[in-house]
Amino acid sequence: MKAISKREALAGYTFASPWLIGFTVFMAYPLLASMYYSLCDYSVLKPAVWVGIDNYKMLLGDELFWTTLKNTMLYAVFALPAGMATAVILAMLLNAKVKGMAAYRTFFFIPSLVPQVSLAILWRWVLDGEHGVLNPILARIGIKGPNWLNDVAWAKPSLVLMAMWGVGNAMLIYLAGLQDVPAQLIEAADLDGANSWQKTRNVTLPMISPVILFNLIMGIIGTLQVFTVPYIMFPNGVPAHSTYFYTEYLYDNAFRYHKMGYASAMGWIMFLIILVLTMFSLRMSERHVHYQGS
Repeated sequence: MKAISKREALAGYTFASPWLIGFTVFMAYPLLASMYYSLCDYSVLKPAVWVGIDNYKMLLGDELFWTTLKNTMLYAVFALPAGMATAVILAMLLNAKVKGMAAYRTFFFIPSLVPQVSLAILWRWVLDGEHGVLNPILARIGIKGPNWLNDVAWAKPSLVLMAMWGVGNAMLIYLAGLQDVPAQLIEAADLDGANSWQKTRNVTLPMISPVILFNLIMGIIGTLQVFTVPYIMFPNGVPAHSTYFYTEYLYDNAFRYHKMGYASAMGWIMFLIILVLTMFSLRMSERHVHYQGS
């Protein structure tokens, strides 16, 4: 029996070995290496020199570090709720039993398939204050469009607008959750005389609350690590570093200034911020998330 158990264990580890090797090489080792380099003066081109927590001390006095962190948090505060609300509303509309609904779902999902670089170039053309296509459309209805890309007051809102554009993946997850809501609960609410808003608030949203929690956590991770779109649309954080985000500064420190140890320290600080926000969300979910099996 012991020989059979050993053979079964060996077979199991053999089948799991591709994942174990991939996890070790691409996850565990980089994670431990970044932790070590965050405590070193490391320029990539020269051997790492141990400096202890000096990188973290330098970050506390780095004005640009605080600016990028503030920009990122401010963006997340607006982009995350706006994106989640848009995704929920679209999912509810696309959950209706209407002829040709498959085509509508495809239409709203396609924007999320566009690569981020292409999306940034497209929106840079749409929002250009002089030659873009959005301001002339607004002018036709009597609205003077702002200089979206060069005005400090409108630069971040333009990125929030783009975040609402790419909610296809979250919308699809909400749609799957909506289709799992028991029909008998909706019918019972109808018999009790509940209107549409009451059914949405007291039946639909509580039943898809686990899906909302999942998208909330994924949204926290995504919005706090926003990089590609602002990096292309607003080179160097123009105007006035108002769109210079945390991950952009981390990238510049690592690959432009060759301060890999400093960048690793930034990465661990962002990891801790995301961890705290995720744990807070999970803690709050104990009172507000309803699981059908419980």
